[in-house]
Amino acid sequence: MTSHVDEQVQARIAAASAKRAKRRQQRDELDEARAHGLEARHTAKMRRWAAEEADE
Repeated sequence: MTSHVDEQVQARIAAASAKRAKRRQQRDELDEARAHGLEARHTAKMRRWAAEEADE
């Protein structure tokens, strides 16, 4: 049988763990979006350079 204090401690530990997992997931999603954005900007830059080369 667990005491009320033990249950409260376990609840706080579980809440902290869930909060860390949520932050980790958000960070992973942001990293993925950032990588996609960097790739898109790089592609656009290469297209601009190619267009400038074609105009010269």
